[in-house]
Amino acid sequence: MRISLIGSGNVATHLGAAFKNAGHRMVQVYSRDIHNASLLAYHIGAEAIDDLNNITPETDIFIISVNDDAIIPIAQSVAKHQKLTVHTAGSIALEALASLIPTAGVFYPLQTFSKNKEVDFNTVPLCIEGADEHITSQLVELAQTVSKSVYRINSSERKTLHLAAVFACNFPNYLYGIAQQLLAENDMEFAMLRPLILETAQKVQDHLPAEVQTGPAIRNDESTMAAHLQMLNTHPELRELYNVLSQAIIKNK
Repeated sequence: MRISLIGSGNVATHLGAAFKNAGHRMVQVYSRDIHNASLLAYHIGAEAIDDLNNITPETDIFIISVNDDAIIPIAQSVAKHQKLTVHTAGSIALEALASLIPTAGVFYPLQTFSKNKEVDFNTVPLCIEGADEHITSQLVELAQTVSKSVYRINSSERKTLHLAAVFACNFPNYLYGIAQQLLAENDMEFAMLRPLILETAQKVQDHLPAEVQTGPAIRNDESTMAAHLQMLNTHPELRELYNVLSQAIIKNK
């Protein structure tokens, strides 16, 4: 397919590379920052633009991969071309796009991306939704050229997935940051925790999280939890967070 990317961030970068590697023709990359557009366009063999008025209609699909609040304004700008147009957001309903463009869809990759960290895109779950069955089938076919994990997911299901992903990815990463802070305050390296983090992540590949929960809360080890809370007296916000999470684990066991 002839593909134009609207956006040059983390998701667009990995999508562009995956499409190019799968043999699709990358037509244009748009970004408000021409430097960012040019960098991605160079790597995927596309034209870089920083003005939506310069978008060419000589493409088969527009993929809008920008911040959620910019999706609709951009869609309004490209609607005149009446091309297959999708967004990649987890929390924006299909209807928001379909109300502007009849040939609308969603192409949501359920993964965390960083520009400088390679991902095996073939394993990335792609959640597909189209305004009708024909569009959905087109998008599924496109998705299958870059991933072995393709799912038909409606807007309601996708919002639930996005919420679950925040708990599974964003919150744990924040907690890693807290762990790093506590270690740094005592002149210790975060690297010491990496094997523990890896082992925890590997366990849930074969088991449900509740089956492999460990730690003082699941044991209801009150003396250890009390000692931890005392250690956090100088960090009242972390003390509160520790207590809330511990009580949730106790209640859920």
